[in-house]
Order: sequence, then structure tokens, then C-alpha cells
Amino acid sequence: MARKKTSPDFEQSLAELQTLVERLENGELSLEDSLTAFEQGIRLTRDCQGALTQAEQKVQILLERDGELAQEPFDAEQPE
Repeated sequence: MARKKTSPDFEQSLAELQTLVERLENGELSLEDSLTAFEQGIRLTRDCQGALTQAEQKVQILLERDGELAQEPFDAEQPE
């Protein structure tokens, strides 16, 4: 049976954060709405940071060999 996600995934949180930033940058929100959006943005930022930290920990575990951590740089482009 598949596990249920308890929080939105990283991509969804990042998209919501981008939308909030765009709304705030437009300057058309009231002060109260701006504060609410800012608070939501802080929560989304923390969620995204947590997801990135978990991903980094998983990568480190995968790179661990013989009890030693072999840190290697991550390159988005693969050598040909």
C-alpha cells in the first residue's frame, strides 16, 4: 500500500511560493492580505528547506561507502 504524504511535495510548495511572491510584488494586496501572504510564504519556505535538507541527507547516505562518507559534487549536466 502506498504511503500518504503528510505535506505537499517540494515542487508544489515551490510553485505556491512563487505565486505568493508575484502577488506581493504586484503591490495590489492590502496590508492584512500582504501579512497573511508573507506568513504563508515563510511556512512554504521552511517546508521547501526541510525537503531540501532531507534530500541532501538521502544523497549522503547513498554516497556512504565502508563507513566513510564520500562527498561528491552534484553536477546537473552529465558528462558525455
